[in-house]
Amino acid sequence: MSVNQEKIREHIRGILEAIGEDPDREGLVETPDRVARMYAEIFEGIGYTNDEIANMFNKTFDAPVSGDMVLVKDIEIFSYCEHHMALMYDMKVAVAYIPRDRVIGLSKIARIAEMVGKRLQLQERIGTDIAYIMEKATLSPDVAVIIKGKHSCMTARGIKNNPSVTLTTTFRGAFREDTNLQDRVFRLCEMSGTSYEKNS
Repeated sequence: MSVNQEKIREHIRGILEAIGEDPDREGLVETPDRVARMYAEIFEGIGYTNDEIANMFNKTFDAPVSGDMVLVKDIEIFSYCEHHMALMYDMKVAVAYIPRDRVIGLSKIARIAEMVGKRLQLQERIGTDIAYIMEKATLSPDVAVIIKGKHSCMTARGIKNNPSVTLTTTFRGAFREDTNLQDRVFRLCEMSGTSYEKNS
């Protein structure tokens, strides 16, 4: 499913009129087209299911069986919340998994996180979507996803609490069962200088 840019142009023009603007003035005359092109880019992930994303980024390589984790941290993404279509920003994602004979290309982990963000989302769902896709792509049930981010629906409107930060965790397989493994992931994340701790 592709984004219908013609409909977006039509409705953005209507929104501009509804808020009291003149969509024909110089600064706004091309805005509906700009927004349509932007939406086609930032909402690309809506056009794919989680299974399709897993198939897009599932290239793996033979790896020694060590039973140890692979961790990619400080993956920067953004998204838009489905409640207000407000920006979720300053988002840092950490993804860990324990390989089962094969490893996925590291850049693919970042691409998975980025594509999942390109939807109307909840931060909690971003974590579960990434975990599901990682399980499918790596054939490993042992996956952890930690996300820390800000939500403009809290920082720029409503309560306007600018310092507020949301942290979510998604643990699957061994990560769900082993609290020591969870603690290790948090400690490794701390080494980057980005605090993923809940009490930070």
